[in-house]
Amino acid sequence: MPRETILSADDSWDDDLPEESLHFKPLEKGGEEDVALRPKRMNEMVGQRQVAERLRIAVDAAAKRGEPLGHILLDGPPGLGKTTFATCIPRELGVPLQIASGAALAAPKDLLPYLTNAEEGSVLFIDEIHRLPKAVEEFMYPAMEDFRIDITLGEGVNARTVNMNLRPFTLIGATTRTGLLSAPLRDRFQIREHLDFYSLDELMEIVRRNAAKLRTVLDDDAAHQIARASRGTPRIANNRLRWVRDYATSKATGDMTGEVATAALQMLGVDHLGLDPQDRKYLETILRVFHGGPVGVEAVAHTLNTACDTLTDEVEPFLLRTELVVRTPRGRKLTTKGYEHLGQSPPAASTLFAS
Repeated sequence: MPRETILSADDSWDDDLPEESLHFKPLEKGGEEDVALRPKRMNEMVGQRQVAERLRIAVDAAAKRGEPLGHILLDGPPGLGKTTFATCIPRELGVPLQIASGAALAAPKDLLPYLTNAEEGSVLFIDEIHRLPKAVEEFMYPAMEDFRIDITLGEGVNARTVNMNLRPFTLIGATTRTGLLSAPLRDRFQIREHLDFYSLDELMEIVRRNAAKLRTVLDDDAAHQIARASRGTPRIANNRLRWVRDYATSKATGDMTGEVATAALQMLGVDHLGLDPQDRKYLETILRVFHGGPVGVEAVAHTLNTACDTLTDEVEPFLLRTELVVRTPRGRKLTTKGYEHLGQSPPAASTLFAS
C-alpha cells in the first residue's frame, strides 16, 4: 500500500520574508491556532544550538552540491526535539518527508513501500529506530549504503532474488536508546547527534514563544515557574504551559500570571524542581520506610505497589540527574539534597554515602 508523504516539496515558504517575521507572534483574533507548538524551521528553534549549527552546515553543503543529505541519527531522552529536527530538515532542503515508526516495521515487507516511494533526495524518518527487528535492520543495510534492495520471490528451490535500485534518499533515525542499535546500523549513519537537556533560560524562551502561539498573556514570573518545573524538557514545558492556560481560563481571568501559575502547578502536584506526586512518594518511602537507604529498587517497588520498570525508567532518571538520589552497590540512597528537599536534616556525611 503506498504511503503518502507527510511533507512534500510543494510545501514552500517565502525566503524573502524578513527574519523578524519568522519569530512567533500572537495570532490575530480568529487566526488558526498552532496546536503542535513545534518549530517549522531550524532558525526558529531554541536550544541545541551546536547541533542545529552542524546540521545547518550539512544541509547547506548537500544543497549546494545537489546531493542527498547523509543519513542522520539523533539520540537523546524523550521530548528534546528529535522529531522537530527531523521535520525541519526536509523543509530546509525543500524535499518530501515520510514518517515511520520502528515498532510498526515488523518485517522487511513493511519497509518496502517507504523505500520504493521515496523520491530523489527525499527524507525517510524512522522514530524509535532501536525497535526495528534484526531482519529489518539487515534489509536496510544495502538500502542505506548502495540505494538498492534485494527482494526474494518464491520459496525453496524455486526462489529467486530480484535486485531493485532505489532513488537516493536520506534516512533520519531517532532513538532514546542508542545502545540497542547494532554496530553495523550505527556505522551507516554519516551524522550522529546527541540532544541534551535545555537550560532554564532556553525553556523560558520556549514557554514565552508558545504562549504567544496560544494567544494567551504570560508574564515573566509565570514563564519562570513553568520553565523551572519542566525538567529541562520542552515537551514537558508545553504540557505545563497548556495546563496553566486551562487553569487560568477556568479559575482566573485567562491571563497567566505568577500567582495563577503557582496555584495551577500546586493543583497539579508539581513542585519547583518539577517533581510530581509519584516522585515525592518515591523519595518519602526511602526516607520513612528505609531510613534514607540504601535499599534495592525491588523493595521500594513492592512497598509502593509499583512495577520496577516504572521506577527505573520513569521515576529514577530525573531524581538521579537532579542528585536527589544516588545508586550505590547496596541500592538507592538519598543524598543531602534529597533530605533537604523533603525538609529533613541529613545524617552525618560519614553515614550518608556509606556503602
